[in-house]
Amino acid sequence: MSYLPKPKLHHPKLPTNAIGLTRRDYEGAISTLCAGCGHDSISAAIIQACFNLAIPPHRVAKLSGIGCSSKTPTYFLGAAHGFNSVHGRMPSVLTGAYLANRELIYLGVSGDGDSASIGFGQFAHSIRRGVNMTYIVENNGVYGLTKGQFSATSDLGSVAKKGTVNTDQPIDLAAIAVQLGATFVARSFSGDKDQLVPLIEAALLHEGAAFLDVISPCVAFNNHPGSTKSYDYVREHNDALNRLDIMLPRQEITASYAPGEMTEVMQHDGSVLRLRKMHADHDPTDRASAMHQIMDRKAAGEILTGLIFVDPNPTALHENLGTVPAPLNALGDAELCPGAEALERVNASLR
Repeated sequence: MSYLPKPKLHHPKLPTNAIGLTRRDYEGAISTLCAGCGHDSISAAIIQACFNLAIPPHRVAKLSGIGCSSKTPTYFLGAAHGFNSVHGRMPSVLTGAYLANRELIYLGVSGDGDSASIGFGQFAHSIRRGVNMTYIVENNGVYGLTKGQFSATSDLGSVAKKGTVNTDQPIDLAAIAVQLGATFVARSFSGDKDQLVPLIEAALLHEGAAFLDVISPCVAFNNHPGSTKSYDYVREHNDALNRLDIMLPRQEITASYAPGEMTEVMQHDGSVLRLRKMHADHDPTDRASAMHQIMDRKAAGEILTGLIFVDPNPTALHENLGTVPAPLNALGDAELCPGAEALERVNASLR
């Protein structure tokens, strides 16, 4: 698959930020996702947040795994460092990069399949270790690249496009992040830019493990038994020279509502999301209260959005390990090989 660059030309009077860059300077390649995909709205929110904060793109390291969500780093911050890892392994790759060079801003992008299934252990350990990162899960509750199977975050009783009812309990990544000791936890909806952009800004500025669970609707999938447009059906009934899909354009779903309010958002398939924004008087520094709020709203069939928890005095992995202030990848032989006497002292302390 090829990724088309965006045209270089733009209006000479585009607004600039504090370092003289326009919003276009924070964009990437043209998206190849389905029209109306919520993931593109998240990419736009990341672009806006980095523009607002006047972050030099080359100071950002963006990492991902596998899935529709893991394609999205191609579509923002084209001048940033980027690494697309294997399925579910983004957190360990990010942890290694962070240990080697603490001077970069680390942004991990993943999906519910990538983080809540094959990468669940990776997600858990990166959070509990306090890796200084912004970890965004683009959560659509399905395996979009493989056409709509339930993911580990699919709600109990939810119905797939083919009519199957999910009988498994869902994994609530935000609740688990709070429990594991993340020092910044939030949830938002891809269509609520007014809420999502400032949450991303706060996460990028946070010194510690910052986790954002972003509900991001999948607009189209169709590869199940019984479909005459599935890959299996076409292989069995046609001598195909190529495989083509067509996805009809959909309108982006947006929502705007006040703190403390609940709103119902109709999805493209007719299902309804019930979103409740955090009350203005919620204390986001109370971890126990954060867990109670999540579970209380879940019991009411609502998705809690907003800043759920933040630790005002966070620590990150480098501080916990007591590493030197300089990036480890900048150390030379003199610092890394202190000599036989130093080695003997270390060995003696372990006897």
